[in-house]
Amino acid sequence: MSIVTIIGSGMMGSALAFPARENGNTVRLVGTPLDREIIECCRTSGQHPKFDRPFPAGVEYFQFEECMDALKNTDLVICGVSSFGVEWFADSVLPILPEVPVLSVTKGLLCQDDGSLIAYPHFWQKKLDSLNKKNELCAIGGPCTSYELVAHDQTLVAFCGKNPETLKRLQAIMTTSYYHIIPTTDVMGIESAVALKNGYALGIALTIGENFKRCGREELHYNSQAGVFLQATREMHRLVNHLGGTDESFYVGVGDLYVTVYGGRTRKVGILLGEGYTIDESLEKLQGVTLESLVVAGRVAEALRIQAEQGKIDLKDFPLLLHVDSIVTGKAPVNIPWDDFTVLS
Repeated sequence: MSIVTIIGSGMMGSALAFPARENGNTVRLVGTPLDREIIECCRTSGQHPKFDRPFPAGVEYFQFEECMDALKNTDLVICGVSSFGVEWFADSVLPILPEVPVLSVTKGLLCQDDGSLIAYPHFWQKKLDSLNKKNELCAIGGPCTSYELVAHDQTLVAFCGKNPETLKRLQAIMTTSYYHIIPTTDVMGIESAVALKNGYALGIALTIGENFKRCGREELHYNSQAGVFLQATREMHRLVNHLGGTDESFYVGVGDLYVTVYGGRTRKVGILLGEGYTIDESLEKLQGVTLESLVVAGRVAEALRIQAEQGKIDLKDFPLLLHVDSIVTGKAPVNIPWDDFTVLS
């Protein structure tokens, strides 16, 4: 069996301790400097403060200043930080890692000055190159919420990376009777698909809030959700292909989009916005909730505007994403552009 060190004790990083440990591996959960209370809680109770069941017996817990002990003889490092910790991981963690594979569960894209988009593994690769280190960077994408993984709900995700043999090793380390893994070398396709779904899930959730406001919470409506879901998948497909990804990776993103609409944190802010709250009011109501959907929508919209000026894309092909950006970045009111969805490309 292997030694797995998870750095970042947020919900998804911590949830991965369940399949890793239950597959017989040694698991060490390391908190970031912002996770001190979480790690102390885990040490005291054997349970993450946001989960309703304890960790499997044998999981070990470390504060970040104890990270070097957690990394001794490790075979795999899992990056469990949020998108807000990407630079911190590059500056504080990558330099101290042994040269073992790194498997990231962090979802997001970065906009470069020329309007191109890169995934977090590509950003970290630049740091590794500057350090002359040879860690292989892999990533997880697909439909999975942390609390349902903890509950052992049947889960199907993708592991992406450059080396098929490394992916097979990681698949063997992490696969359980309830955690199923598709290996793929399409890193940009997976990473772009699962990042994009965050912004589009927020767009779909707007319709839920609008209907709650119009009809009350007891009367459920699905036409509008499905209509925006249709438009979201059209735009995601264009973007994944534009970024060089395959249709298979797009399908992984569609699965992730589905679970995020129905079970993710992004649903909460989308409903509040649809009910008429401003973005600032919505964030105030959801204090303590990490919302990566807001980050990715703004970054991708910025990139698309730059690329449109260069003649590489047509902004008319992305009315939903641009509307989401106008809400979260420009603080505009919700006004879903239905007429723009009726134009076939």
